[in-house]
Amino acid sequence: MQPIAILGAGIAGLTAAAELHRRGLPVIVFEAGKAVGGMASSFKDPQGFTYDVGAHFVNNRLAATLGASGICRTVKHYGEAVHLGGRTYGYPLGLMRSPHFLRSAMASRLRSRDVRTAEDWFRQAYGDALAEDVAMPLAEAWSGAPADQLSPAIGNKMMHGAMKSLYLKAAARVTGRAVCIGYSHEAPENAGIFHVYPEGGIAKLLEPTVEKVKHLIRLESPVEKILVEEGQVRGIRVKGETLEASAVISTAPVHVLPKLVEGTDALAPLAGFRYRPMVFANLHFEGRHHLPDTMLWVPRRDLPFFRLTETPISMPWLAPEGKTLITFDIGCQIGDEHWTMPDDKLASLCLDGICELYPHLRGKCLGAGGIVRTPVSYPVYRLEYEAERVAFSRSTGVDGLYSIGRNGEFAHILMEDIYWRTLKRMEDVAAYAGRLASGPIEENGLDALKALSEQMNREPGKASGAAAA
Repeated sequence: MQPIAILGAGIAGLTAAAELHRRGLPVIVFEAGKAVGGMASSFKDPQGFTYDVGAHFVNNRLAATLGASGICRTVKHYGEAVHLGGRTYGYPLGLMRSPHFLRSAMASRLRSRDVRTAEDWFRQAYGDALAEDVAMPLAEAWSGAPADQLSPAIGNKMMHGAMKSLYLKAAARVTGRAVCIGYSHEAPENAGIFHVYPEGGIAKLLEPTVEKVKHLIRLESPVEKILVEEGQVRGIRVKGETLEASAVISTAPVHVLPKLVEGTDALAPLAGFRYRPMVFANLHFEGRHHLPDTMLWVPRRDLPFFRLTETPISMPWLAPEGKTLITFDIGCQIGDEHWTMPDDKLASLCLDGICELYPHLRGKCLGAGGIVRTPVSYPVYRLEYEAERVAFSRSTGVDGLYSIGRNGEFAHILMEDIYWRTLKRMEDVAAYAGRLASGPIEENGLDALKALSEQMNREPGKASGAAAA
């Protein structure tokens, strides 16, 4: 049996490799970069502040499963709040203590709506007042599209029951730990599932998995093409070399996948899927606990940011003693004003904005800690391709081609859900490999595969529509 090729050595790719290797299947992991981990990495600046690349919420269950419990510290507190009309409300329950929002929410329960868009979903679930003042502005900020152009499926990212939240909030107070609320969907949350953070940075979490599969990883080996014939994966091309593969598992963003695939146009619709570009600005401040909680949502369209995060409230070891770090999340488009703005000007804009909320912070600012721009942040569930998104969530449409991970699934999922969903998908891969082993489809052989690749290069019309474009 030819090896299964995995594209990318982040948590999804490494988990897939470890599971398939455990099952006795041949695997090779191709990583374009110089190191494994993908977005699961951290760095410390000269001032002693630690930054994670990407947002990560790690719980004790995931740490134990990955074999990293021994290096993880317990997070004692984590909370979210919303700044609205000059007041702060705890999220999500504090908002519902407002008579204005409560009346509106109750009224929504008394009428039935035809839920076709995200706007419909928010109004039905939260009531008109909360939908208009909080949910819709935030959803539009992180997606870059009006709520009436978004799928109601984005509501699944925000929804969790009030009674369950009350129970978990109470459990956090009793146990003195940051009990997880709304961050795990593939496995149940309970009072015993709480936030942790690995000593030495988020990348340490993956070291036990890397140790199991390090001999299977090829660094600085970007996959240039995935070769498909008659609707089935046949191989890949890496740095000009054509290799046979019984299956391919991709962690690439889904809109990139059609450009990688040659031999079918089945994935062409994915080229139209969009991710929200983001700018993350980091500012250093003297003192700590400047925000009302670790994360503060700001549903104001007149400010450049929609979310502020003071990580040291939950993880004090990420900043020097007596100092703190606040991260500003700015939704944008590649090439727009915020994307192209010089770092110093963007930092000044963020400082002006936060000082509208908390004027005393101007005198406590110690300077900028760096600006990070990412073209691929949140998947945008636009109505125009909702049918294709749902179909893709079931299958890529190509035999032997699988797409996993946050970017590869085009899903609003965090670290633990990525892990469990990857394991579940590997059951499908193993079953497919078993079918190949028991009744192999006619072998082309490496020479035929190379000929196929060369033919596709000579005849662009046989490549996928997105790749040809």
